[in-house]
Amino acid sequence: MTYVRTILIVDGDNATRETLREQLTRDDAFAVVEACSAREAERCMTARDEPFAAVIIDAALPDGDGHEVCAQLRAKGLSMPVILMNGTTQSGPEDDTISIAKPFRLSELMARLRTQLDAREANGSHGEPVTIRIGPYDFSPEDKSLRHDADNLRIRLTEKEAAILAFLHTNERPVPRRELLKEVWGYNPAVTTHTLETHIYRLRRKIEADPARARLLVTEAGGYRLAAR
Repeated sequence: MTYVRTILIVDGDNATRETLREQLTRDDAFAVVEACSAREAERCMTARDEPFAAVIIDAALPDGDGHEVCAQLRAKGLSMPVILMNGTTQSGPEDDTISIAKPFRLSELMARLRTQLDAREANGSHGEPVTIRIGPYDFSPEDKSLRHDADNLRIRLTEKEAAILAFLHTNERPVPRRELLKEVWGYNPAVTTHTLETHIYRLRRKIEADPARARLLVTEAGGYRLAAR
C-alpha cells in the first residue's frame, strides 16, 4: 500500500494553487489540501488530527504575511518542512523554513520538497532539522549548512549553494550544466553557465579537501554529480 503524504498549499492565487495541486497529485504518494488565506490555513490545520507532511505557502497572503504564519507554526512546535514561495532572507539561520524565489521551476520546488521529506523519514526525525549525509558532512538543506563533527566544523552555504547540493542529491546520474542551471536559477537569460561554474568553484573550496582534485562534487559527462552520499 502506498504511503500518502498530505501537503497543505496556501496561496491567494487560484492559478498557482491549481498548478501546484496538479504537479503534486501526478504522484500517488501525495494528497493536497488547499487554503487561500492565512485564516483558512489555520482552520485546515486545526481540523486535522495529524500534522501535514509539509506546507507550501506564499509569502504574500490576502490576509497576512507568510513569514508570520511560518513563525506561528514553529511557535506551536510544528516541525514539518515548509517551503515559503517568494521568500526573502529575513528568516534567521535557526529557522528551518526553506525560501524559494518566484518565478521558480516546479521541478526545483518538487526536488526540494522530496529531499526534505525523504531525509526526514530516513532519519526518523521528529522536530529536529533533517540532515543528508554527503561524504564526511551532514548537510542540512533547511538551515543551509554542512557539519563535520570530527573537526567540530560548521560550513555556512548560500541559498544557491544549498540548492545545488539538494538537487544533485536527488539525482544519482550526472546532471548537465544547463539542466542544473535551469533548476536552480530558473529561466533567466541573464544567467549563464559561467554563473554556475563560479558557484561550483566556491562550493568546492568550502567542501573539498583539495578543490583542484574534487572527490565529492565531481565533474562528469558534461555536468556534475555527488560522488559521496
